[in-house]
Amino acid sequence: MTSFTVDRDALTWHGPGETLRVQAWGEDSLRIRCRPMGDILDTEHALGLSAPAEAVIGIDGDSAVIVNGKIKAVLTTRRAFMGVGIPEVVHCRVEYFHRDGRPLLREISGENALKLQARRFQQIPGGEYRLTASFEAPRDEKLYGMGQYQQELFDLKGAVFELAHRNSQASIPFVVSSAGYGFFWHDPSIGRAGFNTNRTEWSSECTSQLDYWITAGDTPAELVRRFTEVTGRPPMMPEYGLGFWQCKLRYWNQEQLLDVAREYKRRGLPLDVIVCDFFHWPHQGDFRFDEEFFPDPAAMTAELADLGVELMVSVWPQVAFGSENYRPLADGNMLVRTETGIDVQMRFQEPTVFFDATNPAARTYVWEVCKRNYHDKGVRLFWLDEAEPEYETYDFAAYRYHEGPALQVGNLYPKAFSRLFFEGMVAAGQDDPVNLVRCAWAGSQRYGALVWSGDIGSTWEDFRRQITAGLHMGIAGIPWWTTDIGGFHGGDPDDPAFRELLVRWFQYGTFCPVMRLHGDRTPASEVRRADGTPRCPTGAGNEVWSFGEETYEILAGHLRLRESLRPYLRELMRESHESGSPVLRAMFYEFPADERCWDLADQYMFGADLLVAPVTRPGARERTVYLPDGARWTSLHDGRVYEGGQEALLDAPLSVIPVLVRDGRRPELLGAD
Repeated sequence: MTSFTVDRDALTWHGPGETLRVQAWGEDSLRIRCRPMGDILDTEHALGLSAPAEAVIGIDGDSAVIVNGKIKAVLTTRRAFMGVGIPEVVHCRVEYFHRDGRPLLREISGENALKLQARRFQQIPGGEYRLTASFEAPRDEKLYGMGQYQQELFDLKGAVFELAHRNSQASIPFVVSSAGYGFFWHDPSIGRAGFNTNRTEWSSECTSQLDYWITAGDTPAELVRRFTEVTGRPPMMPEYGLGFWQCKLRYWNQEQLLDVAREYKRRGLPLDVIVCDFFHWPHQGDFRFDEEFFPDPAAMTAELADLGVELMVSVWPQVAFGSENYRPLADGNMLVRTETGIDVQMRFQEPTVFFDATNPAARTYVWEVCKRNYHDKGVRLFWLDEAEPEYETYDFAAYRYHEGPALQVGNLYPKAFSRLFFEGMVAAGQDDPVNLVRCAWAGSQRYGALVWSGDIGSTWEDFRRQITAGLHMGIAGIPWWTTDIGGFHGGDPDDPAFRELLVRWFQYGTFCPVMRLHGDRTPASEVRRADGTPRCPTGAGNEVWSFGEETYEILAGHLRLRESLRPYLRELMRESHESGSPVLRAMFYEFPADERCWDLADQYMFGADLLVAPVTRPGARERTVYLPDGARWTSLHDGRVYEGGQEALLDAPLSVIPVLVRDGRRPELLGAD
């Protein structure tokens, strides 16, 4: 008697104490779920956008096959003697192939004395499970994606990752393999992923079922397109997202902020967005301007609008015990719960807890307050900081959300935070919202999430890490991404060494999806109320004229260069909106047939037409660039033409970032630098 059943596009195996379902889920893709006891759950953490798919399913005794376009899964049961009588079915193994016969990935075999199964569920208190899923993968594959981790590692084969969010770490568990598959661990729990030579393993600390998605394709672009088909794509980037964003820690009063915007316009420098950073509020969680320092927010946004500048305002999810919103949120059970210990989740300026963004009631309440105090006064962009959220102690077992324990659903928080503002802004009549957010999970992109890489250092090492991080984020389905130009922690505007780093980072930022200057520059100055009460300090100047005349001329030139890129960048944002394509593209994304491109971590394609090679070493005034085969390359700086398939040593004086145009496609940009 067969243990397989078919239900339209799904193949299900019923085994001893286990139900396994393999279902067509989008084009060329399959979703796999397995539960030890009970029915398969229809969770929609990120895979709620399944496109109809026609699967071909066949059953032959103890084996079965399901084919959906380019991917095929073969399920094979194993029998064993359990003492007497005929052998009993004890396990079902799944293997994945490209339709051309190439092996992609397969579960490990349990047919040995180790009795090590591919799907290992260990029950934990509360009725959930600790889970490990083990696979055999091609040893020579290269892997990319997984979101944002602070490292320079490009090929992820051999690496281990914590599946958890932290400040500057955004865990998005989707990986693209050079072997021709993409794999998404559809589980927002805290866990671990290891891409070892002998075994690939994904684990969850607390879950109800195994749940992952796999796709097959012929190019990395195809794999990313399939992934974003089922997890979502960003709205169209509004026009003000294409230009320059000015920010610092922090503009501490209304007139100071307006003076900066006025000075940009007086100098004839392009400026699209200026940012009002944290502690413009009386208490954390008040979600409003402090009247002493910002007496007329509506007049402020109106003057900025006359200057052609949008205002972005910081919103933290922390709520102080003295906040005017603490009691309504607490009484409505709309705060993150601390399961053990003292109920203080973060201390910065004052003790706080987090509102629970996974709770629909909390989202409604917070948006109503923010709409009244910000949106109704002309604010159209929000800076969603601390979105991981950043706990004082990252003990995930200590916290509980509306959706469940943090161990089980904790990675959903930043997506829910983005959703709160996106849905509120759309309901208020705003088209295509974009909000800056410090973290993301799969599907965040469809809520207008522009992720930035967090509170990173102002060092060359940190700079190099961001280049790699941005490429991995694009592969992981997040096309809107940026950094704090110059790094966040430190940087003296009068220090020649920092000025060089800032210039090189600013050049890189010119060729990022969003160009945003930010940082906590030194030395800081204290801020006090009229009564002498201390407030959060303000950093040193961080405007383009703050770093000396030579630096200013270079930065101003790159602001004009960014403006010349606006039509091209608009096209790239349209591609992201329609197909999920990253704006920052690893070289192999455009040139998958060129083997060298799979190893290039420090250069990238800005869309399909521009090759960008940032200068990432102090004192360097030239750099080697690999020019992929199959194209001719023209230097944006001097117009020199190079044949592909070779390395070229390019001049890179301090004022120049090497950028080359592919096959002469953008003649309007030649000489623009």
